[in-house]
Amino acid sequence: MEQGTSYVKLPKLLRTSAFQFAILYMLLFAASVLFLLGFIYWATVGFMSAQFDETIQAEIQGLAEQYRRQGLRGMVSVMNERVLNDPQGESLYLLVNSDLQPLAGNLNEWPALVEDEDGWIGFYLNRSGGRFAAPHMARARVFTLRGGYRLLVGRDIFDLFRVRELIERSLTWGVAITLGLAFLGGVALAKSTRRRIEAITHTSRQIMQGNLSLRVPVRGSGDDFDELADHLNRMLDQIEALMAGVRHVSDNIAHDLRTPLTRVRSRLELLCQKDLPEDARGVVQEIIGEADQLLQTFNALLRIARIESGGYSANFSEVDLHGLVADAVELYEALAADKSQTLSLDLAQGIIVKGDRDLLFQAIANLLDNAIKYTPVNGNVGVRLRAFDQAVISIWDEGPGISEDERDKVVQRFYRVDKTRGLPGNGLGLSMVKAVCEMHKGALELRDNQPGLRAEMKLPLPKALPAATATEQESAGKTPALPG
Repeated sequence: MEQGTSYVKLPKLLRTSAFQFAILYMLLFAASVLFLLGFIYWATVGFMSAQFDETIQAEIQGLAEQYRRQGLRGMVSVMNERVLNDPQGESLYLLVNSDLQPLAGNLNEWPALVEDEDGWIGFYLNRSGGRFAAPHMARARVFTLRGGYRLLVGRDIFDLFRVRELIERSLTWGVAITLGLAFLGGVALAKSTRRRIEAITHTSRQIMQGNLSLRVPVRGSGDDFDELADHLNRMLDQIEALMAGVRHVSDNIAHDLRTPLTRVRSRLELLCQKDLPEDARGVVQEIIGEADQLLQTFNALLRIARIESGGYSANFSEVDLHGLVADAVELYEALAADKSQTLSLDLAQGIIVKGDRDLLFQAIANLLDNAIKYTPVNGNVGVRLRAFDQAVISIWDEGPGISEDERDKVVQRFYRVDKTRGLPGNGLGLSMVKAVCEMHKGALELRDNQPGLRAEMKLPLPKALPAATATEQESAGKTPALPG
């Protein structure tokens, strides 16, 4: 049985380049601190160990001098004198016979596990009484004297181990604090960088949705992000100017061509009234139909241009969406009936918005026209009206739908999906709906209906007219489905 690869998705902050760079810097910095503290540890402990060895060596030289001058008795006398002067001191002495029986010194017994060879040794010291309650390490040098005697001269290195433990704890805490501070610094740096990037990303998304007047915010600090934002804003200035030029040219073309095209249509109407052969009359009427389609395209283009530029003199008033949607559906009942389609309605009552009734009606009509056009014969077209925090008009069909990567493009002027190019239309319907929604401070959202497309007009509700709850909307009743 195959198992898919599973992984835990990291939070967005931890996946940022800034955070990863900060972690890398933290590790390098921690390694540097660890190396520095390790060197301090090695130098300090090594220096103290050398000092202990030098002290032991100096005491050995003193005892050796007494041994040469006065023999074993003189050396023992010096050892006893030193022990009496500092009975719990750090100096350690022990003289034993060949049977390792203590003869002199401040140690009770010969250290266990010490080899017979002379040289430096380390052993656990278990001194009775004094300031040491537990066994600890000592360091000494062992000699074999004439007669089988053995001499041990050393130092209690408890203080050395205390210093070593102190340095080790300091090293551990130092590395931990360094890592912690570096981690917090990395998080702060990543958050700061993330905020700057999110500001650019947020602005970019709004610009991609069509608001070319926005610009990337600049802090004025003169850093790399400000430089990037400045270059992006200059690029956006050029893009906005180019797009404005394209709109201006297309609007002028539509305006300039509409008048002569209207004249041509009028003359064709006059020509059609004359006594013409039947085949010629059919050709003229076909030309008139083509002219009407061109005029509709030009009128739609000019209306969109006026809405987007703010030049449209909208007549805003309170609009009952239930009645408005019902009127639009009634207008398209016959068209749906021609294709044996079923119009399924679910319209809540009492939803009022502030808007231009004519524009809202045209937008709803455009969505209904598209839904009926792209839904196959005997298919279903649904219309729903609800309001919660905003009014939502949903119209869905059972047509070919629109892929997710093309949903942002179909609201552009003249854009048409390849699989629907054979159907009548000019590619301005959704552009018109989007412009109307944005004029009313709303939005147009396109979703997958599986199958087909679901278009949702979202319009803000007046503050003085809160939306009805879902229960109230349900109790208001639903408009029944209208058979095609």
